[in-house]
Formats: sequence, structure tokens, C-alpha cells
Amino acid sequence: MIDLKSKLVLSVLAKECTDGSYKIIEIPDIIMALPKRFRMDSEAVKHILTYLERQDMISVKYDDDDVFCLAVLPYGFEILETEKPKILKKRKEKQQNISFMTILLCFFASLIGSALAILFCWLFKLL
Repeated sequence: MIDLKSKLVLSVLAKECTDGSYKIIEIPDIIMALPKRFRMDSEAVKHILTYLERQDMISVKYDDDDVFCLAVLPYGFEILETEKPKILKKRKEKQQNISFMTILLCFFASLIGSALAILFCWLFKLL
């Protein structure tokens, strides 16, 4: 299992190394490509890159301070591809819940509207 920040870094690397060849990537470029709320310092990115290399998701040819020459391995691409259906399934479940709640809310709103209409008709008949 891979945590969210590692998955985000892996997806940034996969976008840079689309064909699986080695690319020279600087750590500030990785940090700037991450969403704002998941940005981290260069040491954290280095730790994540080390973790990804140990898990055989990426291959690092060399690293020099904040510059890495790396490639995403097939297992790394596979991890990213297998996670997409889970995300789509969660979105579909959420949309189904929203649809059900909308139908339920519309039903009760029409019920209350009908009750108020009957009440007003009854009050105007008395006057």
C-alpha cells in the first residue's frame, strides 16, 4: 500500500517520464507540481523518492543534491493505473448518494408544499 503523498509524487514523476525513459528532474519542480495543500520540503521528497526506489516503482540512475536522473518502472505505472478504478468507484458511490438525497429532498419539499397549499385554501374558505 502506498500513502497519498508518495502516490502524488509518483504521479508527477509518471507525467514527466511518460515513456519510461530516464529524465533529469529537479526537486523544486516536483514540489511545484504537487497540489498546494500537499507541498512539502525537499527532504521529504528525497525520502519519498528513496521509498519509491526501494519499492521498485522508480529507478534512480544518479542524484546530485536536488537533481535526480530517474525513470518510472512498469510497477510504478501499474500502481497508478490500479488506483484509478477505486477513485472512480468512490465518485460513483458519492454521486448515487447525492442523487438519492436529492430525490428524497424533492419528495418532502413537494409534500410540504402541498400541505401548505391545502392549508391556505382552507383558511381562505373560512374568511
